[in-house]
Amino acid sequence: MKTTHIRARDVEERWYLYDASEHVLGRMASDIAMKLMGKDRPEYTASELTGAHVVVINAPAIRLTGKKGADKEYQNYSGYPGGLHVTGIERMRERRPHEIVKVAVRRMLPKTRLGKQMLSRLKVYSNGEHPHEAQKPTKVEKLSS
Repeated sequence: MKTTHIRARDVEERWYLYDASEHVLGRMASDIAMKLMGKDRPEYTASELTGAHVVVINAPAIRLTGKKGADKEYQNYSGYPGGLHVTGIERMRERRPHEIVKVAVRRMLPKTRLGKQMLSRLKVYSNGEHPHEAQKPTKVEKLSS
């Protein structure tokens, strides 16, 4: 049996569209991470950028399960004593709703240079419009619960 090594230039570009109002945050983020890495395709190669481009619209309308709507917090530490900043999810939803999706996906990607390149293929928008109509993204229907 011969092993093939797929190069990034040999992979055709794929675009997916998620409407955040139809999905639960965690399930959507894990599905997006798999598509960005390219693990949903048989030609997956760990050392190459073979993943798809993903567009997420309606980020403020993302659904959360359980008590996460009240309890979930995002922590950021400046590195200085007393420099821990804690932001609740409701404040994030008001100020930077696109960051909720982006952070959830970023934490599921590899922590390498390739992971940063994968994250750059994720486009998150707060409203229902996006400038990527020319790429004809495939709409992803509601994920199973």
